[in-house]
Amino acid sequence: MKPITLALAGVLGFATPLAWAGNADLDAKFKELVDRSFKTTGIAQKERMIQLDFQKLCSALEAGEKVDPKKIEELRQAQEQTIRWPSDGKFLGNWKEGEKIAQSGRGLTWTDNPDTVNGGGCYNCHQMDQKELSYGNIGPSLSGYGKLRGNSEEVLKYAWRQIWNSKSFNLCSSMPRFGDAGILTEQQIKDVMGYLFDPESPVNKNHK
Repeated sequence: MKPITLALAGVLGFATPLAWAGNADLDAKFKELVDRSFKTTGIAQKERMIQLDFQKLCSALEAGEKVDPKKIEELRQAQEQTIRWPSDGKFLGNWKEGEKIAQSGRGLTWTDNPDTVNGGGCYNCHQMDQKELSYGNIGPSLSGYGKLRGNSEEVLKYAWRQIWNSKSFNLCSSMPRFGDAGILTEQQIKDVMGYLFDPESPVNKNHK
């Protein structure tokens, strides 16, 4: 075990994720340990090491713990309440700016300056453009996203909600909470939406 792992194990007494999630004393000790052992550098906040309630539950599920389905649904509904729709009612922005955001993995690391503009890093998990040579496959291909689905209000709202906080659909989704966690601004999300839906975007124009 690495030193930090040993330190955490000593504080937590090798508690299981579910036991930890329901133990306020262990929570307090862990937060105290993080506060004492780590420091915020640049825009990488040490508070990001503290799991939120739904993250604790998902860790418990990953560890094979039995979790009450009602609790899962309760936390999913709480995440659904975080959704914020476009302030001006417009879902689509500039697809060219959206492409830049989707292809940028910058932001939120200790080497970034506070004024660093965050990227979406969409390429890490999705194929966006069929002409791309390298892309991740953790998530489904998004090639032809708008071309295949159209741009009805229902489809636009689904995509917006997925980007803003995918946990509102699937509590343990691997997709970041781009809007809810403040990773991307409202305008950036609009631009990514433009990249997904605009007919002239490579996402749709290069789809065959």
